[in-house]
Amino acid sequence: MPLTDLIPAPRSVVPGAGPDFVLDAGTALDADPGTEAIARWLRGALGIGGADEGGAGEGGTVRLRTDEAVAARLGAEGYVLDVHADGIDITGGAPAGVFWGAQTLRQLLGPDAHRRAYAAPAERCRSVPAVRVEDAPRFPWRGFMLDVARHFTPKDGVLRVLDLLAAHKLNVLHLHLTDDQGWRLEIRRHPRLTEVGGTRARTRVGHRASPLWDERPHGGRYTQDDVREIVAYAAERHITVVPEIDIPGHSQAAIAAYPELGNTDVVDTASLEVWTDWGVSPHVLAPTDTVLRFYEGVLEEVLDLFPSRFVHLGGDECPKEQWRASAVAQARVRELGLADELGSPQGEAVGELQAWFMGHFGRWLAERGRRLIGWDEILEGGLADGAVVSSWRGYAGGIAAARAGHDVVMCPEQQVYLDHRQDAGPDEPVPIGYVRTLRDVYHFEPVPPELAGTDRERYVLGAQANMWTECTENQQRVDYQVFPRLAAFAEVAWSPLPPPGRRDFDDFERRMTEGHYARLTALGVDYRPPQGPHPWQRRPGIAGRPLEGPPPAR
Repeated sequence: MPLTDLIPAPRSVVPGAGPDFVLDAGTALDADPGTEAIARWLRGALGIGGADEGGAGEGGTVRLRTDEAVAARLGAEGYVLDVHADGIDITGGAPAGVFWGAQTLRQLLGPDAHRRAYAAPAERCRSVPAVRVEDAPRFPWRGFMLDVARHFTPKDGVLRVLDLLAAHKLNVLHLHLTDDQGWRLEIRRHPRLTEVGGTRARTRVGHRASPLWDERPHGGRYTQDDVREIVAYAAERHITVVPEIDIPGHSQAAIAAYPELGNTDVVDTASLEVWTDWGVSPHVLAPTDTVLRFYEGVLEEVLDLFPSRFVHLGGDECPKEQWRASAVAQARVRELGLADELGSPQGEAVGELQAWFMGHFGRWLAERGRRLIGWDEILEGGLADGAVVSSWRGYAGGIAAARAGHDVVMCPEQQVYLDHRQDAGPDEPVPIGYVRTLRDVYHFEPVPPELAGTDRERYVLGAQANMWTECTENQQRVDYQVFPRLAAFAEVAWSPLPPPGRRDFDDFERRMTEGHYARLTALGVDYRPPQGPHPWQRRPGIAGRPLEGPPPAR
């Protein structure tokens, strides 16, 4: 029954005593100011609102409201959904809450409500059980990161991802736009970033151990108009798009496009191409004023395109060998006094150059009303005021940041990297990383014991599941890795679950079986079946990089 298979689980579901409400094409929509976009979404998604907006239709009325009392009790994203005989009331603390209530209404209508068109006219007439749902999210940051640099996702694919996030009440899409293997964002003052950096000559099939290559060039880019469309589409679904421009490492594609960005006194950067292999390239940005000015120009265009308060600048996995060999880098070390300050040889002090990069751009963003967010390596050398940490190498970075008074998004590799394999069996396609099952993801806890119940817990903004795409070359492969585990993650990020040891995974699995797998099918998601991959989802003979390790902490 739809009342008992909702995902993510609401805070409160109280069945009503009255008759069902029948929703059909004659059902009217009555939308408060500020909820007009949600009314448009309901008309398109559910085929209702045929009567004049604001009036009562022959098929009853769906009323969209915002209310300060709901905001005070449940927050801006909280909502109350009331279904009774003459209509449906969705009352949110703010328009975002109304939208999440509309997502719950769609689940109450059954799996076919998630299809883009109805196969028969009779399907437009659907019953909604009388019920009162009260709900609100646990965390304000409920994120999903999609790597579009390694394997490009076309614009329509990104819009599809946004619809899937909305269906799961996730509200942040973090786009990993640049890396050694590709630069995906049009920067008009630096067109070669996509003209050259947006295409690599070939691609390794599988992980680094694989001897197989796809000899076709791989590329793609988002024009600035594409980005504006993506951001607007996301905003209508109350999703924030957070861009990532990775610095100072993971930058070979940028250096291939503009060789002066690299360490030219150490390497012939003019001969570099966009990297065709996986892993971490040794080619990093030079610590020069030229590079600072270049990326300030890049970020000026990024800020114009993305209204997100947060801008991700990577900051991870930056090899230091070229800086150690570079006279230019050594001169920067002396200028900044890093060697004297550390009391260490200049060759070691270059490690502080990464913190210098991040500090410069953290201040630059703050001056423009934005906040830097970066992977947990940005802790090394100290954090800029207002910087946020994406804690990916376990919980330790997030704990340290929260204790220092910095906001944290928990996304530990060991728990919520969805490129990692879902089973240890031989049929898993291109097995990467640790085995992390649906059950494992459901038992992920964003607030570690070291912070739980302390005044530092408030610095955990939320959690994020990350999807790296070295070994997922198309939408079908990404679907397989992401679903159904993203549904488990969504419940962890939204619902007020008990501690992992007391979570009822059996009930979650029941709700998946009784309703949510059918919703995913209706949405066209090629998810991993509970019994294992379909024959077409396997990739026999393609080498991955499986890791063995203890199960994630619960």
